Amino acid sequence: MKVLLAICLIVFAPFVSSTWAGENPVSAPRSATAVSGEVLEVNDVESYTYLRLKTRDGETWAAVAKAPVKKGAKVTIENAMVMNNFESKSLHKTFPTILFGNLGRAGKDMAGAHSAVVKVADAGPINIPKASGSNARTVAEIVKNAVSLKDKQVLVRGKIVKYNSEIMGKNWLHLRDGSGVPADNTNDILVTTTAQAKLGDIVTVMGMVRTDKDFGAGYSYKVLIEEASLQP
Repeated sequence: MKVLLAICLIVFAPFVSSTWAGENPVSAPRSATAVSGEVLEVNDVESYTYLRLKTRDGETWAAVAKAPVKKGAKVTIENAMVMNNFESKSLHKTFPTILFGNLGRAGKDMAGAHSAVVKVADAGPINIPKASGSNARTVAEIVKNAVSLKDKQVLVRGKIVKYNSEIMGKNWLHLRDGSGVPADNTNDILVTTTAQAKLGDIVTVMGMVRTDKDFGAGYSYKVLIEEASLQP
C-alpha cells in the first residue's frame, strides 16, 4: 500500500504542489480513469478552477489548473486522482469526493486560444471586393446561407481580424470583408487552415463550409470554413 501511494504521489506531484497550496487534503489520493462531462458550474480561485461536471455516472466535482472554462463546455479531466473529504479553504467547502487532474488537451487549447484572441489595431471600415469565381461568396452570404452551403466548397476574400496559430494542429483566423453586420454576427467567419498567414493580411481562401461544429471547452460555431487553403 505504501509503495502504491508513493507511486501515485510521484506521478501526481506537479499538480499536487500547485493545486493543494492553501487547501487541506484529508485523505490520500487514489487513481481514476479519465473522466468526461459537461460543465454545470465553474468556481475560480487564485491558482486553479473547480468544475462541477455532469458525467454519464452522475455529477462530480473536479479541480484543474486555472483555465478559462465556460459553463456548458464538454471537457475531459485526464490523469485524474480521487480525493475523499477534501476541504477547500478558498471556497470554505468540504467535498465528499473530488477529482484532481489536468484539463484535456483539446479543452486547454481552445480555452487558451480564445482567451488570448487579439484584434487588428486598425478598427476602421473594411471594404474588400468579392472574390471571382462560380463558388465565390461574401462573408455575409456564407453565414446567411450556411444550411444550403453545408459541405460545399466556397471561395471568400477578406481581412484577417483575429488569428491564432498551431491550435489543435491548425491555424484559426477570422475573416471580414465589410459585408454583414455585427448585430447578427453576419460580418465575421471563422476559417481553419494549415496555411500560414498573419493578423491584418487580406487573403483569399477556399474551403468547405461546416455547420454546428463543437470543439469543446464551450466553443461551438453555427458556421465556419474548414480545410481551407490560401489562394494566390
